[in-house]
Amino acid sequence: MNRFPCGYYNHPEKDCVCPPGTVQKYLNKISGPLLDRIDIHVEVTPVSYNELATERKSEKSEAVRKRVIKARSVQEKRYKENEGVHCNSQISSKQLREVCKIDEAGNQLLKTAMEKLGLSARAYDRILKVARTIADLDESENIETSHLAEAIQYRSLDREGWAG
Repeated sequence: MNRFPCGYYNHPEKDCVCPPGTVQKYLNKISGPLLDRIDIHVEVTPVSYNELATERKSEKSEAVRKRVIKARSVQEKRYKENEGVHCNSQISSKQLREVCKIDEAGNQLLKTAMEKLGLSARAYDRILKVARTIADLDESENIETSHLAEAIQYRSLDREGWAG
C-alpha cells in the first residue's frame, strides 16, 4: 500500500495529523477478500537512525539463500508425484490436510487465533501453508507450535485496527 496521506499514521514517534475519517478511508482501500489472498502481511514502520547505525550480527544473504534453496528442494521432492505442484503455496485443500498436520497444541493455538482474529477459511489454509514453509526452512519434518505462531504473526492485516 502507499504511505498514509500525512505519512505519520502508526509512526512510532510522530502523531498523525489527518482529519477524522481519513484513517478508516485509507484502511478501507484494500478489501478483506483481497487481503485474504495474500499469504504474508508485514506492517513496516519507520526505523530510527540510531537503530540503523547500530552494529549487530545478522544472517548473511548467502546463508539465507542456501536455506531457501534447501527448503525448495524438500518441497519439490514432497510434491514430485503431483503434476504442476512444486511448492507449499500450490497445494490443494485435500493435500493441505495430508501435508500440514499439526499436533493438539498447534490445533489449539490455531483455533484461538481463528476465533480471536476472526480469520476466514482461506486465512486458515494460508497460515498452514506458511507454517509448513517455515518448518521446511527450519529443516523440521513436522510443523511445530513455534512455526504456527510465526505464520499467524504474518496475518497482521487480518486484525481489526491493524495499523495502530
